[in-house]
Amino acid sequence: MARRRPTIRSIEQHPNLPEIMGVLSQLPHIGDRDLPRLAAAWRNTAYVAEARARSLEPDSPLILDVLNAFEAVGDLFADDLAGDRDFITVDPAVTVVALKSVRDAIAGSFARPILTRVEHAALLAPWRVVFPVQRFDEPDLGPHGSAVKRLLDALPLLSTRCHDPAADGTYQRLAALAWRLDESLVETARTEAWQAAVLTARRRLWLMLRRSAAEGLGRQCPTCAPLPLDDDLDRVLTLCQDAACALLVADAVDQTLTEVLTLPISELLPAQRTGDHE
Repeated sequence: MARRRPTIRSIEQHPNLPEIMGVLSQLPHIGDRDLPRLAAAWRNTAYVAEARARSLEPDSPLILDVLNAFEAVGDLFADDLAGDRDFITVDPAVTVVALKSVRDAIAGSFARPILTRVEHAALLAPWRVVFPVQRFDEPDLGPHGSAVKRLLDALPLLSTRCHDPAADGTYQRLAALAWRLDESLVETARTEAWQAAVLTARRRLWLMLRRSAAEGLGRQCPTCAPLPLDDDLDRVLTLCQDAACALLVADAVDQTLTEVLTLPISELLPAQRTGDHE
């Protein structure tokens, strides 16, 4: 008789949460020197393939979260896989194999309750070669990390604008401001910030923040029907994404450029001026 699989309704309830968070938090910090090592350590033996298949069955723990994490990996390493940017130093073919090690680590950490000890170890083995100890409990967002987190935490609150006058007022003010900005000045500031992210090895954190902001602002209202799309949404999202990314690299660019991208969302960060050090 097959063993009944445990019911885990949220990631907070997962018994293997520390390892899961260690893997997920490391993703945007994977460096170019790590990719060849991850690729070299990966082996697709029959045993590993069977363990992987078990971990990805439809009723595996939090399988939708696993698939979402897989999608995030694709987003974070899209430039590496395309291989057509000047800053790419690793052969895309090597990155393809390296990301197989990454996905096995994600799958194995989530599926730990239904895997044998040996199966779990087999899926995590390439990852542990490169990252033998857990480095992070959450991604390191730099000296302005608290401000970045406050901004990301504020975005889902705007999903209640369908019935919350305060949230709607904030959203409408951001939208109006987004239409009035000097786009050439914003583009210059955004380009400088991106170059700083590349030079300081924070480009994957940059991509993670833009994805996280999109998920936060696009969240459905918990009490109402999904919000209809409007012409302002993309502009408000870009405004918030640019601010989060500017805060990420604020220690590496001129303060004036940082303020170009952060001042428009200052009302979402009332506790502290966006230019202050933390």
